[in-house]
Amino acid sequence: MKALILLTGSLLMLQAHGDEYAPVTPYRPSVSSPAQLPAAGQLELELGGLVSKNDDGRRASLPYTLKLAFDSAWGLVLGGEGLVSAPAVEGRQRGFGDTQLVLKRAYVFSDESALGLELGAKLPTARSALGSGKADYSVNGIVSQDMGALHMDANLNLTRLGAIDPGSGRTQAGISAAFSMALDERWGVTGEWSGSQRRASARNAQLLLALSFSPSKLLTLDFGLTHGLTAATPSWSVFSGAVLPLARLW
Repeated sequence: MKALILLTGSLLMLQAHGDEYAPVTPYRPSVSSPAQLPAAGQLELELGGLVSKNDDGRRASLPYTLKLAFDSAWGLVLGGEGLVSAPAVEGRQRGFGDTQLVLKRAYVFSDESALGLELGAKLPTARSALGSGKADYSVNGIVSQDMGALHMDANLNLTRLGAIDPGSGRTQAGISAAFSMALDERWGVTGEWSGSQRRASARNAQLLLALSFSPSKLLTLDFGLTHGLTAATPSWSVFSGAVLPLARLW
């Protein structure tokens, strides 16, 4: 309910002051992050819902992301799960999830080509049953490229995990590639493969398919699903969300 009130209030604000804002730069819904930053000084919000199913049961969360670029090269990304409902040994647990803080550097060569570098830290803000209870640190390299009508965001990352099973590796390697294209002026489609691997641990991999709808340059809605390709990956998940500006700070 609070998320709906926030979204409705933001939409009313955008209708009244739309000329003050630049077009949004969605990072949702793919795992891959684009190299590009949002317009400098424009605080953007990404808010959604996610439901996934694996052998332990069904997990639901409300992921969020706040993005702010200082200029065309540097920005900050703050994200996490505003609310999580997950199965646990002592019964279903609900609460806030972990929080991710990312410093982002963009190298934009043209409207069609860019590279990116992200340095991130996951803060253990969730209860022990809902998160790992330890901090993680990551570095992510990004290649974003237009290929005609098709746009690609490819990511390669390493994460130093704080909590691991005995005998397993602490460094996790991840890779993903998202491909998106516009169907018309408002509709778009995204497909993605992503996966991760570390020593003495089961491999994760999934496919994602999503549609996006942009009724204006200041709002993008998305909805889609993922399918797990390994036993360690949730067998399926469904999601929906929105991207919009919150404020023009400078």
